[in-house]
Amino acid sequence: MTKFLTGIVTSDVRDKTITVTVTTRETHPLYKKQYTVSRKYTAHDPDNEAHVGDKVRIREVRPISKTKSFTLDLIELKSKGAVELKEEEAV
Repeated sequence: MTKFLTGIVTSDVRDKTITVTVTTRETHPLYKKQYTVSRKYTAHDPDNEAHVGDKVRIREVRPISKTKSFTLDLIELKSKGAVELKEEEAV
């Protein structure tokens, strides 16, 4: 059975590799409180098509390298891009 995870791309600097942050909610076994857990996975992106901020689905495959055991399966939502503010010149 293949494992699929959905997360946000946090880094696309490396060639053919993306870093995906997967956020889940877990319940503490004793106190029954819910808390957020974030885990980072490196995934193979053969065409360098995913960029920072994209919501992607990654699929577990055989190990590609020491840290990569996932590959990009689908880009669910492209990011709109970052907003950059121009600095105004002092008059």
